[in-house]
Amino acid sequence: MSGIQRIGIMTSKNTWTIPYCEKLKDALRQKGYFVSFGFKPDELQEPLDVVCILSYSRILPGEFLRKHKHNLVAHASPLPKGRGWSPLDWQILEGRNEIPVTLFEAQESLDSGKIYLQEILKFKGYELLPEMLHTLGETINSMLIRFLDEYDKIATSAKEQEGEPTFYEKRLPSHSALSVDKSIAEQFNLLRVVDNERYPAFFHYKGHKYILKIFKAPDESKPS
Repeated sequence: MSGIQRIGIMTSKNTWTIPYCEKLKDALRQKGYFVSFGFKPDELQEPLDVVCILSYSRILPGEFLRKHKHNLVAHASPLPKGRGWSPLDWQILEGRNEIPVTLFEAQESLDSGKIYLQEILKFKGYELLPEMLHTLGETINSMLIRFLDEYDKIATSAKEQEGEPTFYEKRLPSHSALSVDKSIAEQFNLLRVVDNERYPAFFHYKGHKYILKIFKAPDESKPS
């Protein structure tokens, strides 16, 4: 294990990553690591060698980061492009279906640390948000496990981010607005990334607001 024995996993409450954090925790324990899971820094059982920070909504202070050998973050963009919020959603809205996932070292400044690994998610253009998040969650876990399995090689080959950074803003419920003057085809990428519970699709018509929730029907071509 190259001296890495104690792993922390931290995410925000009520986020899509929780099942994947649980799965990662179980996989790492099976490999013999001590694993501590929490929703905020004071819930982790220090000392820790590596902390995996997944979909955590706050920037962590340097005092916390300096306690550990590594603080790993996964971000669904080709950093330094696409720093900030909801990079998967924004890139789908831009018409992209190949989404880079970057594993990097957390710093006090937003999404700016050294890069360890990058992988590409390849979508077909018909997947809805739950499917895309499942692919993202599985890929992040795979990258974190690979980092630990190949620690001596990967940790020493980190690269600085290169190029001019760009930033995505936080997605708001208002960003799920549909236009009654556009077709479904024109707005399908928006329908792909709406969250049916937190920010469902909606439109206004004749003085009323209507909310839409989207689900993919079972594939009728597959045998039951």
